[in-house]
Amino acid sequence: MHSEAVASRSAEHRDSRESRNGSTSPLDAVSLAIIEQLQEDGRRPYAAIGKAVGLSEAAVRQRVQKLLDQGVMQIVAVTDPLTVGFRRQAMVGIHVEGDVESIAEALTDMAEVEYVVMTAGSFDVLAEIVCEDDDHLLDVINRRIRALPGVRSTESFVYLKLKKQTYMWGTR
Repeated sequence: MHSEAVASRSAEHRDSRESRNGSTSPLDAVSLAIIEQLQEDGRRPYAAIGKAVGLSEAAVRQRVQKLLDQGVMQIVAVTDPLTVGFRRQAMVGIHVEGDVESIAEALTDMAEVEYVVMTAGSFDVLAEIVCEDDDHLLDVINRRIRALPGVRSTESFVYLKLKKQTYMWGTR
């Protein structure tokens, strides 16, 4: 009974996505339900997921591996940067002259850069940076990001306190 509700809810999410962007997700309702289960608890046993979505443990294991192999999802440990020695975080807005994608690609190669997005707003690219301290942040921005060919200017938004960090948006 519960698996039918999960599949039905995921089908509703899929239908609402289809109406918003004109195409369907390449994932079926069961795969979406598996993703939701793992977003709630990335360590949830495959047997428990199978019970929730109406599949065997082996079938869940195969589907999860396929989702991982296709790059649809990752299963990772999310840390609090402060507790593991990274005392400075910042979002850096970047104005680019020329090819935005080449700048975004160069940023993805930097270990300190956790998040890169090309935007249509005031900045061409936003990059979230996690550093050990202010000197490290200065080095990354001044010597590495600003040195990239095509970077016209940057604006840094230093985090004073992180109030919410979640990856629980589900599969809507």
